[in-house]
Amino acid sequence: MVEGQAPFATILGCSDSRVPPELVFDQGLGDLFTIRSAGQVLDGSVLGSLTYAVEHLHTPLIVVMGHQTCGAVDAAVEAHRTGQLPHGHIGGLVGEILGVVESTPDDGTDFLDDCVRANAEHIAQRLRDDSELGGFVSEGKLEIVSARYGLEDSKVSWL
Repeated sequence: MVEGQAPFATILGCSDSRVPPELVFDQGLGDLFTIRSAGQVLDGSVLGSLTYAVEHLHTPLIVVMGHQTCGAVDAAVEAHRTGQLPHGHIGGLVGEILGVVESTPDDGTDFLDDCVRANAEHIAQRLRDDSELGGFVSEGKLEIVSARYGLEDSKVSWL
């Protein structure tokens, strides 16, 4: 393993300490290339890391994994309801998720969980539409899927 790595999948997950992808998927060191950001928010370093995994490590799968009771998505739900973004860097993070929250119907069930799912699906679609990663998808070298991890039952639901 010192000589290199050959992960079979890349996981874009939340930075929440309760959701380590290696434990969620019962994998060992070197099996997954893991990138974590609160709410799976995309920025240049996340996109660069994802592209590195696909281009240089040849991972054929990216999983965008949201999780139950995500604090970043919850903050975006709160901002949607109050009309106020948090200050500073957290406000920037929440602002990246807010559009998804605003476009998710609130049908009276679990709005936060609906937004978590919608956010994971939205991020996966953005990656498919990305000029670099989308090329790998169209060439059949990459699949991008979304998922939701349940903290209560420790199960992954594919979206």
